Amino acid sequence: MTPKQEKQRQTVLTRAHHDFGNGLNRFSFSKTGDYTLSKDLVQDTFMKTWSYLVRGGKIDVMKAFLYHILNDLIVDEYRKHKVASLDVLLEKGFEPSADHSGRILNILDGKAAFLLIQRLPEKYQKVMRMRYGKTLSLKEISLITGQSKNTVAVQLHRGLEKLKLLYDSA
Repeated sequence: MTPKQEKQRQTVLTRAHHDFGNGLNRFSFSKTGDYTLSKDLVQDTFMKTWSYLVRGGKIDVMKAFLYHILNDLIVDEYRKHKVASLDVLLEKGFEPSADHSGRILNILDGKAAFLLIQRLPEKYQKVMRMRYGKTLSLKEISLITGQSKNTVAVQLHRGLEKLKLLYDSA
């Protein structure tokens, strides 16, 4: 690009900013409702227009071109996943809290249930410990015990039923 061409492009863009800048800002603000965001979008519009001109693009109607780019940027902004700032949330009254009471109760109930496995008959204890203590699959348990997967599944089911009865009575 020659210095003369660059000067012409700068003149075209400066004139466009002077002629359409305020209207673009109003349009953007009416769509977004955020003054700083609308200013940023308008500035991005002119940056994209400049890069288009530098690549040798031709613009027939500058106003239509600018509004088209701005509208696309606004749509992109709407489609973005919004990340809320913690400061903004705190100003609106949000107070983060960490309530782990439900999780703690689940852990304690699980430990109590695991201790009750000791009261089950031996054949159920063995498969229940492998399945829920060591988190082995049915196939792995069947290979270790030498029983079929179906037999292991039946023992696990019956063991769970007996464990539920023990847990409810305890």
